Amino acid sequence: MSQPPRVIVEVDGDGIATVSLNRADKHNALDLAMIEALVDAAATLRKRRDLRVVIVRGLGPSFCSGLDVGAVLKQPLKMVRSFATYGVRQQNLFQRVGLCWRDLPVPVIAAIHGNCFGGGLQIVLGADFRIATPDARLSVMEIKWGLVPDMSGTVTLRDLLPLDVAKKLAMTGQIVSGEQAAALNLVTDVADDPYAEAVGLARTLVAQSPDALAGIKQLFDRNWMSSQRQALTLERKVQLRMLASANHRETIKAHGEKRPPRFKPRRFGG
Repeated sequence: MSQPPRVIVEVDGDGIATVSLNRADKHNALDLAMIEALVDAAATLRKRRDLRVVIVRGLGPSFCSGLDVGAVLKQPLKMVRSFATYGVRQQNLFQRVGLCWRDLPVPVIAAIHGNCFGGGLQIVLGADFRIATPDARLSVMEIKWGLVPDMSGTVTLRDLLPLDVAKKLAMTGQIVSGEQAAALNLVTDVADDPYAEAVGLARTLVAQSPDALAGIKQLFDRNWMSSQRQALTLERKVQLRMLASANHRETIKAHGEKRPPRFKPRRFGG
């Protein structure tokens, strides 16, 4: 009997993709098959020029309860191979599952409910926006297993938290609620229905130029830790590309004609 897919990807007519973790009976705990499926989903979506926004969510009672340690340890050779780095980015499979969302040239929104622990938290940290229920439970939980955050969390946390707060969460494994996470800046917004809120934000975003959205994501991700000189150089380069784009011209024309813009497929971004 075949297993149900670990990840379900649906793209609507407006180019909004919903990526659903589909292991509800295990609170979407990450086995190697699910990690591979998430990385593959991001790689497939990256190729689509009609893609506008991605929403990542978990089906069932939780977003993701973290790594399924028992399942992973049953595949020791595959686990060891998953630590091997590859490609120009030099990321291993575990790191890729968090960072692949950053590499998409469109906004990525994570809708969080229930448990969001360990590897699950590191996945949502790779999103551009995180919306959680007030009672969601989030934790950098690797310390529970005597481990360190190694699924890109040390890269993504530094963009959100002061160093001492990140260390405290990682060293204690403290579980915080969605409301507490918002106060810490770990999540962007709190909502009773985070998926509905994510869809609403996605609808707002698809009304904007897809090239401009890709340019803003690239600018802020690359410039946040750059020197002023590097940041301003990239800013000029990206803006010149925007000014020459068909979608910029369409935006100006639509404003003048007082109608919604009719954008062409995204040309900016990978």
